[in-house]
Amino acid sequence: MFQLLRPALFALDPETAHHATLDALKTAHCTGALSFIVKRPVDDPRTVMGLTFPNPVGLAAGLDKNGAYIDALAALGFGFIEIGTVTPRAQSGNPKPRMFRLPQAQGIINRMGFNNGGVDALVENVKRAKFKGILGINIGKNADTPIEKAADDYLIGLRKVYAHASYVAINISSPNTKNLRQLQGGDELDALLSQLKAEQEKLAQQHGKYIPLAVKIAPDLDSDQIKQIAALLIKHRIDGVIATNTTLSREGVEHLPHGNETGGLSGEPVRAKSTAVIRQLAAELHGALPIIGVGGIVKGADALEKMQAGAALVQMYSGMIYRGWELVAESAAAIKGK
Repeated sequence: MFQLLRPALFALDPETAHHATLDALKTAHCTGALSFIVKRPVDDPRTVMGLTFPNPVGLAAGLDKNGAYIDALAALGFGFIEIGTVTPRAQSGNPKPRMFRLPQAQGIINRMGFNNGGVDALVENVKRAKFKGILGINIGKNADTPIEKAADDYLIGLRKVYAHASYVAINISSPNTKNLRQLQGGDELDALLSQLKAEQEKLAQQHGKYIPLAVKIAPDLDSDQIKQIAALLIKHRIDGVIATNTTLSREGVEHLPHGNETGGLSGEPVRAKSTAVIRQLAAELHGALPIIGVGGIVKGADALEKMQAGAALVQMYSGMIYRGWELVAESAAAIKGK
């Protein structure tokens, strides 16, 4: 059915199509129609970060930044949903147009810039949702917060979402917020993780429950940077790492329409870079914390590749723009038992 709808959606500009698709999914879910057109993924429970996932295929952050479509997205069969990235205060993001399709490469370039309604609005949406499964909430910093004050924004976000999340993802790797990726550097990351871990321990006592923290990193890291990040994740007893975000590379897409737009490139063109980061991370971490693999999954075999490289779970977003919801069940079937 999605393949029948895709030409109409691709006739719209990408951001308009994004909102139209989410609204249609919500309507289909509310009317009960979604249950008749979505194939239920195989049961394949995994315990990761102390949480039991019904299957290891999740939705990556970015699709539902405000948590306004949680129930409809959960009906697509995901083993977990990650919403956000959300910032302490609402912000409109970067000027439009800011999202571009590269259909010949099954890729997307975006420079959205953490457009969202703010953390308080997201929390209200989470409270209204009926979903009782595993919900990750991805937090970031506001664009106008100086990079040296970034930790303050992450701490605000962590405090506000803690009681409502199954795990909290720390986004320090978007290329669309100025200087954000600086936070992946040794001293900056060491200081940030120290503050986040201390706050997590306080919140665990305050709320009587421990909510895991996962750090989302970029694919554009060299071997020494990956080694340094792995050591710091272990040092600060971080619960998980999400590898990876979008890439600044344009290798293989430079010749395509929109191929040189600024922003982060996702979809199939980032697959190999993401998998290479996962493979090295797995070697450096020695099982100290799990990896959630994301980046370039456009078919079931790509999800399996991530698992074989060392991921414990996988996530998708851009691949669904080209394949639709069938990609969820296909990926879950490809990695069952792996």
